[in-house]
This record gives sequence, structure tokens and C-alpha cells, in this order.
Amino acid sequence: METLRILMIGDVVGEPGLEALERRLPALIARYSAGFTVVNGENAAAGFGLTGETLDRILAAGADAVTGGNHIWEKRDFWPVLDSGQPVLRPANYPPEVPGRGILRLEKAGVLLTVINLQGREQMRPIDCPFRCFDRLYGETAAAGPASGTKPEPSIILVDFHAESSREKEALAYYLDGRASVVAGTHTHVQTADERILPGGTAYITDLGMTGAKNGVIGMDPRICLDRARTHIAYRMECAPGPETLIQGIAVTLNEQGRAAAVERILDNP
Repeated sequence: METLRILMIGDVVGEPGLEALERRLPALIARYSAGFTVVNGENAAAGFGLTGETLDRILAAGADAVTGGNHIWEKRDFWPVLDSGQPVLRPANYPPEVPGRGILRLEKAGVLLTVINLQGREQMRPIDCPFRCFDRLYGETAAAGPASGTKPEPSIILVDFHAESSREKEALAYYLDGRASVVAGTHTHVQTADERILPGGTAYITDLGMTGAKNGVIGMDPRICLDRARTHIAYRMECAPGPETLIQGIAVTLNEQGRAAAVERILDNP
């Protein structure tokens, strides 16, 4: 395998995020010569969940895989899409009887790529252990081999860890160091400045950030967020208005062995 550039893009928030992605993701892919792009889409449908239309728009903008999180369940009409074979994931550590899958294996340009979506448990729903879930999926991936019967090497594993706790995110990253090529946190919508390469060659960032309205509170209308904070009444959230938007994420360069050679934060804020 020659060197490969990966883009991982933070949570797309509503129509402002979708429009930003449609306008500017193709140029970002070209700028970074990216061979594979992962986008978190769990907030794409008016800030909560996904629909078939919003998924199609993210894929058409250039995403190869779309990951989710705790809001993936918001739109019940979307649940059948999770089982439709489209390249969209929900966290793998939900119970197995729920719709969808948490792992996607793709072969692109002779390289086998595996995308795994996991969800944290600290300050979130106490679902199955993400650490043990990864161990199980990692073992299954190694046993399965290439989907096409060919043998592209090495296997690239990209992990979207949708979690609240920065401690839990860092702990998982060190646990996966040397097995995953990239571990990227999502969920908080606030991009962190701790991108780095761990000792075993895994690229890591605590949170990719978000794709959405620049002048909002994690992409949502600041007036409503202020009312909720002051009154403790759960007013219905709405996306912040545009027109200023940003795209946040990381670009990772992988070497011939599938280990990270470089990681760069993306802040596309024209």
C-alpha cells in the first residue's frame, strides 16, 4: 500500500451543516488528496438524527462512510435505512437486536478499510462496553479477511468514538493504539487541540468538532440554549441560523504499514 490520506469530519448539524458540506467538502477532499472520507451525520436532520434524504446528501458531497451516535435513533422512519446496506453506521455496542450495524468493511483502491462506530458510557446511556466491543470486532475482522477474496494489505481501521468524557476517549485511544489507524472522538461538537500520534502509530483527537453554523452554541440557536440554561426548561432546540458556517475534522496521512505518519486539524472557516 502506498501512503493514504484520510479525512474524518465532525458532526454535521442541520441544514447549515449540510449546505457547508455540499459546498466545500469536495474542495477539501481535493486539497488534502484524500482517498477516503468519514463524516459523522447523527445531527444532520434539523439537528437530531438522520433521514434518507440527509444521508443521500452527505454521501453525494463525498463521504465514503457516515457514522452515528446516540441521536441516530431520533427519526424512526430512518431505522430501516440502517439495515439497507448503505454505508451508514450506528454505534456497534448497542444491543444486537437493534437496527443497523456498527462496522463497515470496504475495499477502495486496493486497500481494505474498516470503519467502526462506538459509543461511550460515561455520562451517557450505560450500553455495552466499547472496549470489549472493539476487541470482539477486531477479532472478527482479522478472521474474516478481505471481503472480495483478494488480499490488500494492510487493513486500515478507523474508529469514530461518540462519547461525552474526554477521559474515556483518551483511554480507548491508548487501548486501541497500534490496532486502529485512527481514533477520533465525536459528540461534543467542540474541536479539541490535542491531535497527535500515539506511540503505537494511531492518530488521535479527542473531538473532531462539528460542521454547521459558526455563530451558535454547538451549532444550535444560542437564544434557545440560553433560555434552557437560565430556566432549566427543555425548550425545543433548533439549529442556529447561517450564513456563516464551518467544517471541522482531521486529515491523517497513513504510511505503507497503515500507521499514522501525520495528523492535521481541519478548520475550514471561510
